[in-house]
Amino acid sequence: MTKVENERRAAAKAGYEFGYAMVENYRTLYAQAVDTNDSRFVGGFGVYRYYSQPARPENTDIVTPNNDTPYAWAWIDLRAEPWVVTVPSIDRYYILPFHDLYTIYAGYVGAATTGPGAGSYLLAGPSWQGTAPDGITGVIHSATDIVGTLTRTELTDEGVDSLRTVQTSYRLQPLSAFTNQEAPPPAPTVSWPRWDEHAFTATPRFFELIDFLLQFAPALPEDADARAALATLGVDGSGTFVLDGLEPNALADLQAGLDDGVAALAAAAASSTTSIGLFGTHAEMAGKYLNRNLGAMKGIYGLPTSEAWYGGWLLDAAGNHPIGAHPHTVTFTADQLPKVKFFWSMTMYRLPERLLVDNPIDRYSIGDRTPGLHYAADGSLTITMSHDEPVEPANWLPAPDGPFTAILRGYGGDESMVTGAYQLPPLTPT
Repeated sequence: MTKVENERRAAAKAGYEFGYAMVENYRTLYAQAVDTNDSRFVGGFGVYRYYSQPARPENTDIVTPNNDTPYAWAWIDLRAEPWVVTVPSIDRYYILPFHDLYTIYAGYVGAATTGPGAGSYLLAGPSWQGTAPDGITGVIHSATDIVGTLTRTELTDEGVDSLRTVQTSYRLQPLSAFTNQEAPPPAPTVSWPRWDEHAFTATPRFFELIDFLLQFAPALPEDADARAALATLGVDGSGTFVLDGLEPNALADLQAGLDDGVAALAAAAASSTTSIGLFGTHAEMAGKYLNRNLGAMKGIYGLPTSEAWYGGWLLDAAGNHPIGAHPHTVTFTADQLPKVKFFWSMTMYRLPERLLVDNPIDRYSIGDRTPGLHYAADGSLTITMSHDEPVEPANWLPAPDGPFTAILRGYGGDESMVTGAYQLPPLTPT
């Protein structure tokens, strides 16, 4: 290859590493906020759609869903003016995390961060230079013009009706409506690219989508090198980059660089077993492209360890990929049980889809809130993961017949979880 071809291939790989999470984010954004024919459509921008029932196998909006904290989704366009989110006083675990187009969090409203009290929080885009009006509890600044929230609310013993009452109390409104002032002129209409799974994830059209998305993402200092590499390809954030007219050699270099990025991410994912460092704010995630890409791949919109700890099993104690046809167990000693402020749970997923597993007892997760869970006399807890029901089903987490993974979530974990010192016990074949 010539020097130019090598440089173009390297720039394409760097561009993939910078933009992968943005493209994964757009897959969900398009389905929920743009495509009115999609069953996942939430109603457009600036509205909530509430899912008050626990997640089930047919829920495929995102990978690795959980059914401990049913979701409410919203997407917000901040180009014309800021928006305000208002929450009442809430006596259970909840969090409204606002992610930008990079999938990095602009900020949080919730039990562990802003507390259980009521408040109104201003969501401001990158160009807003105003002053928060009276009645605003806090300001969340986004690095991009578009933000989303995968809001979680704990499903308690009070049931689904109580949960929905809390969910529907979350209120979104433009700042002008909050202050009873005249609304500014609307932002220009956007021609959103129709989502194409193969084209945007496996071909150089990936770079067309990145160029489109960067219109809503003013350059950040930590991204100078990555955006300079993209600019050498013609991807400058103007939304005008197209593949038509590129020479075959240039297209081949873009494809080769993209393939290099795909292979590097897959290799990193094969050895990633916890969520430590995969989610956070810009102060925590600046320039950490591999971390945010792993987060987007394994559990997009996951929470930072200060909110929720995630850990799982890719291999069993024998070094094999577990399959549900062969029973496995995990035993927590009394000291190994997750120490959390709120609660913990373990959820089963089939591979490679990372989706919930249909099973005869409708149990998709198990944890400290599971009725009838049996602890040993020494305080230890053994969980059985298998496709077939065991003799003692109280501690059974049903698995698919084929490959699986299980992910443990601890909400409000102690210092050992936040710092990464906590270790899961092994997954043992029986």
